[in-house]
Amino acid sequence: MFVIITYDVNEKRVGKVCKKLKEYLTWTQNSVFEGEITKTQFLKCRKAVESIIDPMQDSLYYYIIENPRHLKKELHGHEKGDMDIFF
Repeated sequence: MFVIITYDVNEKRVGKVCKKLKEYLTWTQNSVFEGEITKTQFLKCRKAVESIIDPMQDSLYYYIIENPRHLKKELHGHEKGDMDIFF
């Protein structure tokens, strides 16, 4: 499956969240990670990141695309991450 994770966390935790997400996904923009991942990897990633944040102050959004063939992505501007999977 293809997953996009966005987050808005207190700056005290940003580094930890970013570092953890880099273990599983590709960084594409500030506070945005995406990539192909198995359901098991996704559950591990989600559990790890959720253990870092404070749900009273921080937020995580998970966009899960079961079939990436139905995903269309367009970029305008500077590319920060690797988009090879789309071409």
